[in-house]
Amino acid sequence: MQKEKSVRDLKVGESGTIWRLKDPEMGLKLLEMGCIPGTTVKLNSRAPLGDPITIIINDYTLSLRLDEAETILLKA
Repeated sequence: MQKEKSVRDLKVGESGTIWRLKDPEMGLKLLEMGCIPGTTVKLNSRAPLGDPITIIINDYTLSLRLDEAETILLKA
């Protein structure tokens, strides 16, 4: 069985479509920021030490910690 792919797993410049949000508590915060299932997300950049990252979603840039990005699961 294949491991679930999350936003954390994307490489800079890669895109994916949000499938679901893994953590209900974190999910509410992410939904409010536009991370809605069915939306395309693109990894824009990583900080020099890897954390945080920036993603582009709905034409705006959002900064996330890796633990937050890991809860955003992508369609295979």
